[in-house]
Amino acid sequence: MKTKERDCIKEVENFEDTGFNYTLSLINGKYKLTVLYALYRHNVIRFNQLQKYLKMISHKTLSNVLKELEKDDLIIRKEYAQIPPKVEYYLSEKGKSFIPILYSLCEWGEKHKI
Repeated sequence: MKTKERDCIKEVENFEDTGFNYTLSLINGKYKLTVLYALYRHNVIRFNQLQKYLKMISHKTLSNVLKELEKDDLIIRKEYAQIPPKVEYYLSEKGKSFIPILYSLCEWGEKHKI
């Protein structure tokens, strides 16, 4: 194991105090990684476009996932004062910093898929 990896997996009194647990708390949920990936691919996207792109996620579930990601400062919701209302979503700086991890997941999947 590399030194950097060992430093991340250090002994702590409590699993709840680990960086690993914090990361899981941000991405825990069925569609959070999927939504982050979609926002990365599209840069800026509106709700209906995002729902069409993902297809498998209901309106209510997508709405909840977006609210959670916004609360955790991984995405930014920009609302325009116009009629009809226009809302766009994009990755925050914190969300963008997660992209190398998503990329690693993609690489791992490509390498090991059957």
